Amino acid sequence: MLNNQTIGTLTDLGLKGMADAFREQLESVQYLELSFEERFAMLVDREAMDREARRLATRLRAAKLRHQASIEDLDFHTPRGLERSMIMGFSSSHWVDAHQNILVTGPTGIGKSYLGCALAYAGIRSGHSALYRRAPALFADLAIARGDGRYLKVLQSLSRAEILVIDDFGLTPLTGSEPSDLLEVLEDRSERKSTIVTSQLPVDSWHEALGDPTLSDAVLDRLLCNAHVIQMFGTSMRTKKS
Repeated sequence: MLNNQTIGTLTDLGLKGMADAFREQLESVQYLELSFEERFAMLVDREAMDREARRLATRLRAAKLRHQASIEDLDFHTPRGLERSMIMGFSSSHWVDAHQNILVTGPTGIGKSYLGCALAYAGIRSGHSALYRRAPALFADLAIARGDGRYLKVLQSLSRAEILVIDDFGLTPLTGSEPSDLLEVLEDRSERKSTIVTSQLPVDSWHEALGDPTLSDAVLDRLLCNAHVIQMFGTSMRTKKS
């Protein structure tokens, strides 16, 4: 009876991991040989692991990644420009801690979006927040926000993500306020946060896609500063799967 009350109290206090571990200890004789200190340490460790798992799940939901991708699941056997040592090096969060950008280019279907999500997931696992947006939807949202008075609020939301993934950049040339909107997004992040951009266009074609020469220079300056460029090549992975 007392043990059930203890489990209930732990649960009420939000210590679900500790409650589950205590229940397991009560149900198994293998823990009887352990000292109180050892058993208590196991309860604390379980609670810490449970909380980190919940925080990870929360960060993943908030990121809204397009793909459930991880660096460990990447295909390095198919020739497409992925250097294993370089990509695996991103599995730690050093590039996020250093506020570095990653620019991924290559033809359609080669796996750019998947790689971008895998890189973001690596950062999320290391404790960083992330947010995924396709470039067309991002610009559409900013245009709407500009009209209904939420523009600054949306920019602030984007700036809070420690890793921002902008997918499918440059599918069409940027028009209207889109180049200046992109500059505003990057200005809030430059040398403070990390940005991942994927594009079918090689980086040296981005200047033309951005249109306005002055804005193009400013955007590329903020993107290329402290950036890793990954140039993918080959035939579509979708075609191979089909």
